[in-house]
This record gives sequence, C-alpha cells and structure tokens, in this order.
Amino acid sequence: MDFLFIPSVGFLILLLATLLLAGEMLVKAKGVFGVIGLVFIASYFTVHNTGDNFIFILSLYVAGLLFVFIDGKFINDGTLAVVGIILMVISVVIPAPTILYGVLSGFGLIVGALLSPLFLKVLPSREMWSKIALKDRLTSEQGYNSVSADYVSLIGKNGITVTPFRPVGTIDIDGKHYSAISDGEWIESEVKVEVMKVEGTRIVIKRVGE
Repeated sequence: MDFLFIPSVGFLILLLATLLLAGEMLVKAKGVFGVIGLVFIASYFTVHNTGDNFIFILSLYVAGLLFVFIDGKFINDGTLAVVGIILMVISVVIPAPTILYGVLSGFGLIVGALLSPLFLKVLPSREMWSKIALKDRLTSEQGYNSVSADYVSLIGKNGITVTPFRPVGTIDIDGKHYSAISDGEWIESEVKVEVMKVEGTRIVIKRVGE
C-alpha cells in the first residue's frame, strides 16, 4: 500500500472519490457511484489514519458531504455547498503526510467536484439544485419575453433608417436605435420606414408609402 503515499495517487483517489460521490447526488446511478466513491474515500482515510484526530477529521468530511447534500436537495442557493466543500478539503489536507500531498489531495477533491456535472450529459438527473436551475431558466425566459413585448409594441410605428439596409441595418424610433431587417428590399439611410412585424427579437421593416 506504499503507492498510496505518492502525492499523485492521493490526487487521483480524491478526484475519483469526489467525482463519483458528487455524481451520485447529481444523477441516477443506482448507488453504484456512491459505493465506489465511498471505497475510494475510505481507503484514503484508512491509510492516513491520524490516531486521536481520526474521528474529528472524518466528522469534518461527513459534515461537509452532508452540507452539500442539504444545499442541493433543500436550500438550493450554493452557500452551504461551498462551506461543505471547504470542510471536505480541510479534512483531506490535515492527515496528508506532506504539504505537497495535502495540496494535491485538496486540489483533486475540487477538480472532482467541478467535473461531476459531466455525468448530467449521459445519465438522467436527480432533483438537486433544481430551484437554481429553474430560477435561471425563468429569469432568462422572463428577460426574453420582456424584450419581445417591447419589440411587439413597435409594430405599426414609423422610424428613420440610420444606416443603409442590405437588407439588415439600424433604425431610429422615438430616439432609440434598433437593429432591423427589411422585407428583402435595399433601403438607403435617412428613409422613413414602418415596422411591419416582429418575430421574437427580429424587427421587419418596409419603406413608408409602399
């Protein structure tokens, strides 16, 4: 088991342990990732058993893992998860036999956590951090809908072309500039135009009088 004292091996063990444990929280892996991850982390703490401090160090890790789970499942703002990861890093750095080993082990844990979302691309996801994802999606949709609504209000309004349309250009309506596209026609600048229709954020114009 001497190879477990090689710094690069410590890095790899912590990377895989965290990758799999975090992956178990993110995707439906039927417990397989969790079991393998626990085997890796158990081997790390068993080899680097620090005697009297062992329970304290192990408690730090378990508490950190629990914080990450609680944040992802119930709180959904990431704050407790960050605290949990910090506790986990401290727990693996303290028993490390050398400074280099500790730095690489802590780095391996962080890298594993950062790589774990890759499992979401190939496996069905669990309901972890779903509120954050939903909030981001709703904010994006609301922002898009708000812009679309503003643009829809331009239908029928007249403006002036600021640049030539070939067939895309810029128009001025009520002192505001908008990117727009003509209905297939090339229009010079300083020409009066009307907004015919709006498709999402695409403004279609035509020359007034046509």
